[in-house]
This record gives sequence, C-alpha cells and structure tokens, in this order.
Amino acid sequence: MKHVTLPSGEQIPALGMGTWMLGESSSTRAEEIATLQRGIDLGMTLIDTAEMYGEGASERLVGEAIKGGRDSVFLVSKVYPHNASLKGTAAACERSLRRLGVESLDLYLLHWRGSVPLSETVDAFERLRKQGKIRHWGVSNLDPGDMAELRESPGGERVAVNQVLYNLSRRGIEWDLLPWCEERGIPVMAYSPIEQARLLRQSGLRALAAKHGATPAQLALAWLLNYEQVIAIPKASTRAHLEENFAALECPLDDATLAELDRLFPPPRRATPLEML
Repeated sequence: MKHVTLPSGEQIPALGMGTWMLGESSSTRAEEIATLQRGIDLGMTLIDTAEMYGEGASERLVGEAIKGGRDSVFLVSKVYPHNASLKGTAAACERSLRRLGVESLDLYLLHWRGSVPLSETVDAFERLRKQGKIRHWGVSNLDPGDMAELRESPGGERVAVNQVLYNLSRRGIEWDLLPWCEERGIPVMAYSPIEQARLLRQSGLRALAAKHGATPAQLALAWLLNYEQVIAIPKASTRAHLEENFAALECPLDDATLAELDRLFPPPRRATPLEML
C-alpha cells in the first residue's frame, strides 16, 4: 500500500474506500459490508463517509462493517454546512459517532462551505479535537480563496486534508488548488476518481488501458496515485469491483503513458471555478 503523509506526520493509505450511496438498500447490504471488510484486509483501511450519505445510512453500514476492528481503520466523516456552527458541529459529531458505533473519528471534514463562518467551524473542530472526539479535521470542496481564509483563522493551520472532485476529466485543481496544497503539505483527497463510472466509457482511455493489460478504472486510479500527496477514495459495492480497484496499485505509469493521458485529458490552461458533484 502506498501512503500519504498528513501535516501531523501521520501516514495514511493513498487508496481508500468511498461509501457514497452505500447502505441504502437492504438487498445489497451484506455484499457491501463484505466488500468493506475485504478492503480492510487488503490494506485499504481509510474509509470515507458522511452524515449526508443516505442521511446516516452509510455511517450505520460502515459501523457494522468495522465492528470489532475499529483500531485497524482510519475513519473519515463529514458535517453538513448547515450543521457546522459551534454547537451544531458538536451535536452532528455525536450523532455520527453513535451511528458508527465508535468513540472518535480519525478525520472530520466540513462537507462544503455554507453560511457559517469558517472561523466558527474551525473553533468547533478544535474543541472536538481537544475533547478527543476527533483526531484530525479538514475540509471538502474549498477553493484556494476559501483555503487561504481558513488558514488565517485561529487554529486554521491544523487543516489536514481538502477533499475535492479530481479525476482525469476534472483537472482544474492542477492550476491553483493542488499546487497551493502541495506547498503547505496538505494532502488532497480525490472523490469520484473515475467520474461515477463515466470515465470507463471513454474510448481513448479504454484503448490505452488495454495496451497496458489494465482496466480503464485501474488506469484512472493509477494516474491519481502517481501524485505524491493525493488520496483516492473510489466506491465499490462488490468485492469484485474492490479487487479491481486495489490492483491499480500494481499499475505503474511510465512517461509515455502519462503523456498520452495528458493528450486524452489535457491539463488546465487557466484558472476555473472549483467543480463539485
């Protein structure tokens, strides 16, 4: 397993598991739990969830999957922007902890920016950290201006991660946000790393992947994992899909392949607004 270093010096897996839309159907629940447990066995021990996902259904699923094995997992959840006030964050965190069946989170993120001042959310996160309810905190979907404002808030220098939409077809952050984070040692966590499966239908990517004896998903993930400080969190609802994702770690990319990917998916030539899903 490749690892990424947080600002604190702690190392976490560069390939984790997303859970958006998991836990919402009783007919697939057993396989989804088995998939998460298989991922943990393989070393994909970073699990990302949120109170928004199924209004807590995803957190309950993750809690069931990690029961009895909490210490082996790096657990990430997120707070809704409208809950991100001083009191609201504390209450939302407690609800997430109950659904997950744990005493603390490894990383707690602001899901996106809302009307609550960033300084107030940072204050709430810092209080939770000092209480031992969370070990690290970070943000999601914040652009460079938001990040600069965040870092100027008291305690803002402790931001550990920015989770954003990033994949071969969504490369806008390479112009400004990714370099900004890299300069400050803040990892980027890439959600929707295969664009909710839409990348799998791209003919050029399919052909290039076949040339390398890989699948399009593996090539797309390997491209993200090629970055030193990027974490990818693909979702998998079946063990077969999870095993395919895991094999991306064994898909090294040479300069010629990277150049071809740049031709198929050109890097940005100007600043663009941060994209979200």
